[in-house]
Amino acid sequence: MKEEIPGIHHVTAIAGDPQQNLNFYAGTLGLRLVKRTINFDDPSTYHFYYGDEAGTPGTILTFFPWPGVRRGRAGTGQATSVAFSIPESSLGFWIERLTKHNVEYEKPARRFDEGVLAFRDKDGLMLELITDKSSAERRRGWERGSVPPKHAIRGIHSVTMCVDGYEHTAKLLTETMGFRQTGEEESVFRFAAGEGGAGAQVNVRCAPDFWPGVVAGGSVHHVAWRARDDAAQRAWREQIAATGLNVTPVLDRQYFRSIYFREPGGVLFEIATDPPGFTIDEPLEQLGAELKLPSWLEPNRKEIESILPQLDHPQNELEQES
Repeated sequence: MKEEIPGIHHVTAIAGDPQQNLNFYAGTLGLRLVKRTINFDDPSTYHFYYGDEAGTPGTILTFFPWPGVRRGRAGTGQATSVAFSIPESSLGFWIERLTKHNVEYEKPARRFDEGVLAFRDKDGLMLELITDKSSAERRRGWERGSVPPKHAIRGIHSVTMCVDGYEHTAKLLTETMGFRQTGEEESVFRFAAGEGGAGAQVNVRCAPDFWPGVVAGGSVHHVAWRARDDAAQRAWREQIAATGLNVTPVLDRQYFRSIYFREPGGVLFEIATDPPGFTIDEPLEQLGAELKLPSWLEPNRKEIESILPQLDHPQNELEQES
């Protein structure tokens, strides 16, 4: 039996100032900072994980915040926007909230028969809030954050990719990764994994005349898809490699295991395991409260802490606004 990808595991983007990033995602958007750790490939840099209470796969947006990083450029060969789910009745609340926090937004629109409120974070990353009844009913947001629970973000809704060779990307998604096409509007094609719906969707925008994107500050670094366990991930590695694409060995990311490859349109994909999760090194109620390091870097804690920028407060201390 062929393995199935249940949906999105997480999305990772690049930011600038870490305090600004924390204030925006934990403060303005009300997500929980579920883990404060470091970039395992660059221990001088934080790695922030935001999500719901437990950092459930499908709710996680992560950042590498590099102070002073140059600004990226949206274009082909990259994921250009990340969408979150919100309840259908919460669109007005979020318009007021973004206005209150001096966040410019585009006029509300509709896409695939869903309400869309688009805006950018402080580094220029394109974000969307999607009104989604089904997600609001089956997924809960972070109930002790800065946003009232009834309006809280319900995890990632979808990711939009921009490519100039739509057919090759579509072939990989449908013939190898088990996605199915569920919609088409103008030059945007929607694909769904697993049971579909919020948290299991990707939009592929065909833009053959657009310039290539530059992945840097304010842009998505990679999109990670879920594997239920290590065995499923190994099976996916074999299937992806069989297409001729280069796939990395399995890498230990402490809270999950990962493999990486570039899909034909140039977007960096990851397949990450659901386990072990974020509670392996701190209890649920204290997630994000302290800087956590993998065991192999723990001997260098003092040096690492002396390099990392100091943060004013952990997310968990933010007051909830009405």
